Amino acid sequence: MAITLRDGVRLHWRIEGAADRPVLVLLNSIGTDLSLWDRTVPLLLPAFRLLRIDTRGAGGSDAPDGDYSLNMLADDVAAILDDAGVAQAVIAGVSLGGMVAMQLALDHPGRVTALALICTSATMDPTAWAARIDTVRSDGTAAIADMAVGRFLSAGFAKRHPEIADTLRDGIARQADAGYAGAGAAIRDMALFDRLAAIAVPTLVVTATLDVSTPYAGHGEHLMTIPGARHISVDGAHLPPIEAPAALATALRGFLCADAAAAQAADTLFDAGLVNRRRVLGDAWVDASLAQRTDFTADFQAMITRIAWGEIWGRPGLDDRTRRLLVLAITCALGRWEEFALHVRSGLSQGGFTTDELKEVLMQTAIYAGVPAANTGFGEARKIITRIEQEP
Repeated sequence: MAITLRDGVRLHWRIEGAADRPVLVLLNSIGTDLSLWDRTVPLLLPAFRLLRIDTRGAGGSDAPDGDYSLNMLADDVAAILDDAGVAQAVIAGVSLGGMVAMQLALDHPGRVTALALICTSATMDPTAWAARIDTVRSDGTAAIADMAVGRFLSAGFAKRHPEIADTLRDGIARQADAGYAGAGAAIRDMALFDRLAAIAVPTLVVTATLDVSTPYAGHGEHLMTIPGARHISVDGAHLPPIEAPAALATALRGFLCADAAAAQAADTLFDAGLVNRRRVLGDAWVDASLAQRTDFTADFQAMITRIAWGEIWGRPGLDDRTRRLLVLAITCALGRWEEFALHVRSGLSQGGFTTDELKEVLMQTAIYAGVPAANTGFGEARKIITRIEQEP
């Protein structure tokens, strides 16, 4: 067990992973210990040396009486970095851990190379936190355990994984009252909001779709004022390391391990593909398609633009007309009617082929792919031709 002693307080931490990997520090939310990251750690170890820390008041660390502050908790992390022999590190923190990460970047800027701020905030309701602290100090952590788990996990996830929800609930109920209340005071009294612009390291802001504690609106959006900050959303509630470990690990590795040269090459391929896509499908359709991208579909849209439109449609061996007719025959034969309709409309609207050529493609398809496929193809094409003829 690794222990750092700071001002008489024992602070528990664990380091694991290959010594030649960059160090990623993982900080926890209030009410949890370093086991918060258990489901995510195996996905991060191939890329990082991981330093997990029990915040004072939680897990294997001491829980002294009194109010804690973010400055105090950030100094704890700096002391652990010293004992672990780590000069600089990336800091990733969930909720309270994210607040500590921001404070560390402000108080010890030379120790932080990048931040990942996960379901966290630079401002919380101090009145609500004062009330929660009073409840814990008078009635104990068990009094708020159900409420906390209800915010930590989405209802669906908790129902599917009662073993995880019950373990979290039990962990909160067993946490030292002084530790939870002291950490709560650090949240209540934080003064980060007006200092965000002073954070000068690459920053990833991660929000979760079902998080009611620190959603993007009112919380994540403020963190985007950190210069150059990037945002990604994952599914689930307040604790992505538990509820969305794969998505979180992918986001962290994508942000922290990005190869600038590879990214520039991908951007070049995307831009080249976009030229071909606009030429074949038209600006209006492409603009509408790009506008409908979401976090869920953006990577797929980028891939088909780079590969299908950049690599295949950009090859010189066939002209656009021939490729259009090939696409019609293939999508008709496979029954991919949405894609078939897209290329019928774009081809006819942009003069890519004539209705007679479309008819010949469908006649040929009837012989080689079957009359039923061609029959449906004629029907789908007829609808589109009629709509085009009716347009002003």
